[in-house]
Amino acid sequence: MQQNNVTTPLHHREGKGGGSFVLVPLMLCFFCMGFVDLVGIASNYVKEDLGLSDSVANVLPSLVFFWFLIFSVPTGMLMNKIGRKKTVVLSLVVTVFSLLLPLIANNFYVMLCAFSLLGIGNALMQTSLNPLVSGVIGGENLASTLTFGQFVKAIASFSAPYLAMWGATQAIPTFGLDWRVLFAIFFVVGTLSTLWLWVTPIEEEPITGKPSTFVECFKLLGTPIVLLSFLGIMCHVGIDVGTNTTAPKILMERLGMTLNEAAFATSLYFIFRTIGCLTGSFFLRVMNNRTFFIISVCMMALSMCGLFFGQEEWMLYTAIALVGYGNSNIFSLVFAQALTAMPQKQNEVSGLMIMGLFGGTIFPLLMGFASDAMGQAGAVLVMAVGVVYLFSYISQLKTSK
Repeated sequence: MQQNNVTTPLHHREGKGGGSFVLVPLMLCFFCMGFVDLVGIASNYVKEDLGLSDSVANVLPSLVFFWFLIFSVPTGMLMNKIGRKKTVVLSLVVTVFSLLLPLIANNFYVMLCAFSLLGIGNALMQTSLNPLVSGVIGGENLASTLTFGQFVKAIASFSAPYLAMWGATQAIPTFGLDWRVLFAIFFVVGTLSTLWLWVTPIEEEPITGKPSTFVECFKLLGTPIVLLSFLGIMCHVGIDVGTNTTAPKILMERLGMTLNEAAFATSLYFIFRTIGCLTGSFFLRVMNNRTFFIISVCMMALSMCGLFFGQEEWMLYTAIALVGYGNSNIFSLVFAQALTAMPQKQNEVSGLMIMGLFGGTIFPLLMGFASDAMGQAGAVLVMAVGVVYLFSYISQLKTSK
């Protein structure tokens, strides 16, 4: 895979996107993509507000990622009809509307609707934004640029728990919204991002040949690298959402913390994901992709051991940091591997890869049942299965830089 030999993660393909300026609204879109990660801390607050069980509360993050199964491939086909930029703008509009609903009411059914729309908007965005970036950035720089985008996305991810805690712990609920103030702040940012991208000119390459049909898109899963990458992304996002949701519960179960105290665990995970994305954009330029992938998965394996056996605060925090850093670059490596393997079918492959985010539905549901049965250690075992699969994916990565 030839994504490493670059001098900066922000090189652009001349004449295709209006210069480096276009990267600013695109990176802001990556920030909006990170809104989906609020579901972990939000589901914990909804659970506390409404007195839900683990299995019921985990329906909320599972519902968000369920829509990736339904909308990802159709979005790839939609891009062929209306273009990538318009599809990203549509995704932002849906996302902004989803953030508005919790500001109107706070009950289980409103949250179901809000989380569903957030999932639909994110499915549209993740399917269309990565190919849009690939049309602006040179192919040899794609992996490091996607990693930089994941760094920007992670900023939104780790800020969500802090915003929720800030709103929840004020003597007078912030703006009358308590922890839901994070929806108001993200609503403003999402609106700005929508308007900025809409007025930014981006030249897109015309679609050559006949666009793939729905059946032809799914037939691409018959290509080994596409199928294996699809499963790899399922495991990556399952571990991501699983840690996001479960880390605070582990601290509450084993250390007796309150939710507001334990919410730091989610932020810690995303802080190290952010550090991982930022440093990964450098390491992917100077280190063999396969070597970096092996190091990342080994860190995740160590973290699973710490989360399963750990009973002390330092050990649990170390494990959370390890899985945050280790999981930070998996998506970019796997996604770039799939896109570069079939350059003439990038829209379709992107749809299939983002459909793999359906792992964010499967893992939390299984983890909810496992934790109800045997405590949070059961949830960790479910995530460990995903780590084992990622070890098997190592053989798919080329050894050249």
